[in-house]
Amino acid sequence: MTTTLTPGKWRGLKSTSTDAHLFTILAFDQRGSYRRMLPQGTPHTVAVAIKREVVTALSPHTSAVLLDPIYGLDAAMHMSGGSGWLMALEKSGYSGDATARELAFLPGWTVEKLKRAGASAVKLLVYYHPDAGALTERLEETVRQVAEQCRRYDLPLFVEPLSYSLDPNVPKASATFAEQRPRVVRETIRRLSLLGVDVMKMEFPVDVAFEHDRNVWRAACEALSEASATPWVLLSAGVDFDTFEQQARVAFQAGASGFLAGRAIWKECIPMSAEQRAQFLAQTATVRVQRLSALAAEFARPWTDFFAPPPPDEGWFADYAGFRTE
Repeated sequence: MTTTLTPGKWRGLKSTSTDAHLFTILAFDQRGSYRRMLPQGTPHTVAVAIKREVVTALSPHTSAVLLDPIYGLDAAMHMSGGSGWLMALEKSGYSGDATARELAFLPGWTVEKLKRAGASAVKLLVYYHPDAGALTERLEETVRQVAEQCRRYDLPLFVEPLSYSLDPNVPKASATFAEQRPRVVRETIRRLSLLGVDVMKMEFPVDVAFEHDRNVWRAACEALSEASATPWVLLSAGVDFDTFEQQARVAFQAGASGFLAGRAIWKECIPMSAEQRAQFLAQTATVRVQRLSALAAEFARPWTDFFAPPPPDEGWFADYAGFRTE
């Protein structure tokens, strides 16, 4: 059964997807991790310029670009006019303990401002574990509140939950957490996709450093599709491109609606000279985007399997967005 969307949400998803209603989105909303990739002492203006170079080169080949408000405005102003624009709402990183990660927001940055700036959709990242008790409940309530703000301003909401270990003695990159990961990611998408979210941006549900069986990968991704009430897209989480391409193929075949990927596509070019970076973007990175997009076109599930446009009622505008005209 499909859900009927409001005009703004429908247009937002249309403008961030391909004509076949698949998401082929470039992510470059990194802030803290981006700074760590740059030489120490790099001026803000240079960081902004590099982000602009990456986005202007690759946006013509993507359905949308995800950016941040700290370094991304200039890139957004120079990106392809045919590419949608997602903006991150949250503050980079998290507050609290590493085993109890609280969501933080940028002071002075709101859904309303994001709408006024002309963005096509909102992205919210949340560090999340379904077994974190009261913290889990608080985070879910925050997602509900952001979803309500997006409903008010008629913008689609993409939510990106990142899993982590609740045990300080069990790192995420460990065999122990790898055993937990499929359940944690599956339960995460089941719970958060019911909170007014339009698209879930998900990490691969299997740690491929410990599990090499593609049948296990496929089953875990199919479980995500079965558990989700909304379309979902695959994030790259900084893995190398070859690994991400393999993950993407499996995820698309298992029901994902595309990708929202960053570092797997562009990370090598950040420390390069401007000339080297331009060559890398025009050749290697562009080919990567094209290969991922071709896979999506062949295997991914259209988001229109979940959503329908608003009916063309004659007087729709009178009560649009809950405001009746006089």
